[in-house]
Amino acid sequence: MQCPVHILQVTFSPSGPYVQEERFHKGGAPLGLFGSSRDTVCRAHIDDPDAAMVLATSLRSLISRDLPDPARRPLLFFCIGTDRSTGDSLGPLTGTRLVSLGVDSCRVWGTLDDPVHAANLQVAIDRAHAAFRNPYIVAVDACLGRLENVGTITANRGPLRPGTGVSKTLPLVGHAHVTGIVNVGGYMEYMVLQNTRLYLVMRMAEIIGTALVSATRDFVEASVAFEMTQRIAAARWDSRS
Repeated sequence: MQCPVHILQVTFSPSGPYVQEERFHKGGAPLGLFGSSRDTVCRAHIDDPDAAMVLATSLRSLISRDLPDPARRPLLFFCIGTDRSTGDSLGPLTGTRLVSLGVDSCRVWGTLDDPVHAANLQVAIDRAHAAFRNPYIVAVDACLGRLENVGTITANRGPLRPGTGVSKTLPLVGHAHVTGIVNVGGYMEYMVLQNTRLYLVMRMAEIIGTALVSATRDFVEASVAFEMTQRIAAARWDSRS
C-alpha cells in the first residue's frame, strides 16, 4: 500500500483564507479533498443532477450522529459572506435561499439583507447563543481552490476555521460546515473573488439550500415541537401560580 503524500493548500473564504488539504497517493490518484476540519464526509459537483440529494443524505447521516436527541438542541444555519463580492456571496445567497424555502428566519444567520462576515461574526455568534440554548450550528462558506475542483461542494464534520491562512483571530463556527469552491486560488485571491461568475455561486447556493432543508427538516421540526411544548407547559404553570 502506497503512503499518501500530504499537500497543504491555502484557500480563501469570505472571512479570510483557511487551509484545505488534499491527499494523493504517490501515483497521483486523489484520496479526497478535506475542508478546514480535515473531515470531509461528502463532495458533489454542481453539474451532478443528484448533487443536492447526495449532500442531503450525507448531512442527514452526519447530523444524526451528532444529535441523538435533536428536540433539545435547536439547529441554526450560519451562512458567512458578503454581497459586496460575487465569490463571497455564497453564504448570504444560501441563507436567503433557506428562508425562501420556508426555514424560520430566526434560525438563519447571514442573508443578503443581513450578512454575517468577519467584521460581525463574533457578535452574531454571541447573539445566537443568547437567543438559543446550546444550538447545533451548520456553517456555510465559500472558498477558492484548484481549477479542477471549481464547482465542488463539500460537507464537513467539525467547525469551519475562518482566517487561518492569514493568522486572523476569528472564532470557529459550527459543528458541521458546507463549503463551495467558487474559483481558483493562489494568485490575487480577492480580485478573483470579485470576478467570480454569479451563475456559479447562485447555482451552488440553490443546491446547498435545497440539501440543507432536506437534510435538517426532521431535526428542525423536532426542535420546534419541543420548544412549543416547553412554552405551553410554562404558560400553564404561570396560570396556576
